[in-house]
Amino acid sequence: MLIAITSTGKEINSQMDARFGRAKFIIIYDSDNLSFTAHDNNLNLNANQGAGIQTAQNIIELGATVLITGNCGPKAFRVLEVGGIKIFTAPNLKINDAIKMYQENKLTELTNSNVEGHW
Repeated sequence: MLIAITSTGKEINSQMDARFGRAKFIIIYDSDNLSFTAHDNNLNLNANQGAGIQTAQNIIELGATVLITGNCGPKAFRVLEVGGIKIFTAPNLKINDAIKMYQENKLTELTNSNVEGHW
């Protein structure tokens, strides 16, 4: 299973980024082989608008089925929901701790956006 996590850095022990669409990086963690890749989100970080929608589309294209983030706005939430991505929120954690909490079923699944757009 591929898990996407919003991140401030490129490493598995980097801090999560509470923002979704404007996160600095997206970490894709492969729970089957315990590997990860970092994807630069700089283009969306500096976008005037549509950052959440574009980041959501990128996560779908990367093949993730789960997203762990701090916050998710309404437009991005709809794109992710249509794409079949389950969205979980986590407090300000390191990436590896967020993954562990997800695997232990200790994260809250979002059933709707938890912030307004352009957060």
